[in-house]
Amino acid sequence: MTQTAPRPTATAQAVATSTAPEAVSIDVAWLGDYLLGAWADERHHSRALIASRPDLHRVDGLGLDEHRARVLHQLGILVDEGVVHRAFPKSVGGGENHGGNIASFEELLLADPSLQIKSGVQWGLFGAAVMHLGTRTHHERFLPDIMSLRVPGAFAMTETGHGSDVASVGTTATYDPETAEFVIHTPFRAAWKDYLGNAALHGTAAVVFAQLITRGVNHGVHAFYVPIRDGSAAFLPGVGGEDDGLKGGLNGIDNGRLHFDHVRIPRENLLNRYGDVAEDGSYSSPIASPGRRFFTMLGTLVQGRVSLDGSAVLASKVALHIAITYATQRRQFSGATDDEVVLLDYQRHQRRLLPRLAQTYAMSFAHETFLTAFDGVFSGRTDTDDDRQDLETIAAALKPLSTWAALDILQEAREACGGAGFLQANRLTQLRADLDVYVTFEGDNNVLLQLVAKRLLSDYAKRFKRADAATIARFVADQVGENAVNRSGLRQVGQRVADFGSTARSVGFVRDAAAQRQLLTDRVETMVAALGSRLRAAGKMDATAANDLFNSNQNELLEAARAHGELLQWEAFTAAIEVIEHPGTKKVLTWLRDLFGLGLIEQHAAWYLINGRLSAHRAQAITDYIDDRLLPRLRPHALDLVAAFQLSPELVRAEIASGAEQQRQDEARAFYAKQRAEGTAPIPEKTSAGKAPRR
Repeated sequence: MTQTAPRPTATAQAVATSTAPEAVSIDVAWLGDYLLGAWADERHHSRALIASRPDLHRVDGLGLDEHRARVLHQLGILVDEGVVHRAFPKSVGGGENHGGNIASFEELLLADPSLQIKSGVQWGLFGAAVMHLGTRTHHERFLPDIMSLRVPGAFAMTETGHGSDVASVGTTATYDPETAEFVIHTPFRAAWKDYLGNAALHGTAAVVFAQLITRGVNHGVHAFYVPIRDGSAAFLPGVGGEDDGLKGGLNGIDNGRLHFDHVRIPRENLLNRYGDVAEDGSYSSPIASPGRRFFTMLGTLVQGRVSLDGSAVLASKVALHIAITYATQRRQFSGATDDEVVLLDYQRHQRRLLPRLAQTYAMSFAHETFLTAFDGVFSGRTDTDDDRQDLETIAAALKPLSTWAALDILQEAREACGGAGFLQANRLTQLRADLDVYVTFEGDNNVLLQLVAKRLLSDYAKRFKRADAATIARFVADQVGENAVNRSGLRQVGQRVADFGSTARSVGFVRDAAAQRQLLTDRVETMVAALGSRLRAAGKMDATAANDLFNSNQNELLEAARAHGELLQWEAFTAAIEVIEHPGTKKVLTWLRDLFGLGLIEQHAAWYLINGRLSAHRAQAITDYIDDRLLPRLRPHALDLVAAFQLSPELVRAEIASGAEQQRQDEARAFYAKQRAEGTAPIPEKTSAGKAPRR
């Protein structure tokens, strides 16, 4: 029995798990605080606000106009409560608390994802662009009205014809030295700014990303502060737009399109932290390289990827809280006794939910590492070029994995709850719809993974900068087959074992953390080395041939990047376990980490078999170990593991996770028990066959 405090499900769980294989317990309260991380106070503050303010909650069934109006009103509540200013400079009334700001923002998903994303547009994109790409003058001119919501704004980067390829946007900002103005223009339809929050209705200004042209030279993409509407909400001269209309989710946000017909703005509206134009039209920048300048500017906006990663983790926690709570209460089909069986006692149900619970813990710990790195860079504690590049790589690796995982977890949780999961009142379908676009926000996931792969290849190339082809070939050969097995100590992992009859002994060599780390790391290194060898010739090709070579290896590049992201998650989970002192908590989380790590190896078993890292016997032993050992060990602790998410009923707001199902089941069981005790239960047909009196 693992409960540390009474909960509605405790009795049912005690009955279902009375034969728990190991009597260990979790310190749920401590684990809950540990999961909240370094900015637990900010998270608690947001959760308390959401729980106490029903007017911040999503209301299902609202029409498009009503939902948009409600969310705009909710932004005003956030301003009044003082929760949106944490990251802004102290000089304009902010708190310069970058990590706490992201942590607090992520929690808004519990109220309504539309509220979260619209607030992210206003303060995390529009306001943050002014803060990070502008100078003190821009801060003083623009930020107070942005922070107070007097100026709702749009973040006009994405175009209909260019989404993730920001460097190729078609909008131009041409400097006119005679008037000291920039002329903002969208020369063709594909250059319209698109999918912009606050653009359809509420925005009165926008940060517009455009190609800066002065003296006939294009200096690349820069950001400009551009007013777009007047006080009566009408477009200003030269500005036009459209409403994106009803979407698949997030309909509390007024997404729309903007276009510009030679709109003039003052020279001072260029956000000029990284590039400036003098009155005579001369261009200057503290960063000489155009490519490095562009990536530095975009890197300052990495917080969007940080927050989407954390939001996806939180959505996964909500989904699993609902599904696992329901699965420990809902009964279906009779077992060996008169009682029907609790869903989570079925192995298949455990297979559906517990590995995803392990994945969510891994994502949660990885996100905390990610958020700490982000705060270090943006607070200035660890703000070097290497730190920023590492942060961007982590962002590009983790955001795809967590947002894809959230969709998978929400869908599986919905199915695991049967028809009840499909009811909008139980939130799973609505969350699934709203989070769908998170895989596209702030960079398409496949494009982001490509950035990770390029970084991995770049690091690989640095290791062999002066190596000749023969040296590279020898290294690559050493990464595969028998050489790798002998070199790395994987001989014991890959061998055909004589002790196949015992699952515990067969899996013993891959059960410990060192072997899991070795297998997961070796997969990344081998894939990168093989790609490095194949792509090495690109440096001697013309651009077309090099692009063709790169494109022909794109799938392998993305797979290597995913493997790298999975390794980051596993490493974060393992590091988190190392500091746990409570024996029971440490043991259960170690089992959970093993489920995550061995699950990754099982998922990629084909690669390990093809490359000689595992024998078929060992691969089968891993699957057996998951099914026969880890799932039964973790089953008694499932409720405690989701209780540690600290999601109160006011935050979850799902009827099937409220204890109502337990009441229904208790009522039904009491009814049948009373019938049996009183002897009033009808005799089943099979039991009475041949015993009925003859006529």
